[in-house]
Amino acid sequence: MKKTVLAVAALIASGLALTACEKQIKPPFETGVCFHVVTNKDGSLRYNPVARNVPQMEECAATLEGMRIRFVRMGQSNNRGMVGAYQGSFIFIEKEGIYLGQTYDGPRFMSLVRTGDGRLAVPGAIRRVPAQ
Repeated sequence: MKKTVLAVAALIASGLALTACEKQIKPPFETGVCFHVVTNKDGSLRYNPVARNVPQMEECAATLEGMRIRFVRMGQSNNRGMVGAYQGSFIFIEKEGIYLGQTYDGPRFMSLVRTGDGRLAVPGAIRRVPAQ
């Protein structure tokens, strides 16, 4: 029993060590600059500034959402999400809403959700009235 526990512990420790060695992709930190992030053919990321003097992340997310809507109106498929960056954080625009992450491949946290008509709102701000 002890050998099994030790073997499992060693396996978990080695997995954590390998994960810690993996290079995390982090966005640039430029104060007030909102970026659209594009994946190059070689897998690297290119950061295109779309707005400057942006006071907060939500405004950057709204700018990127407006850009996404304009792309859809020009005929781009709506199936793909869009990625942006603002002051050291990634912004992931998905069909469910907007997620934030400190790294490109790491965990993402819900920031804004889509309402029934496609608008963005703070999670929990809209309450549904039960049908009677």
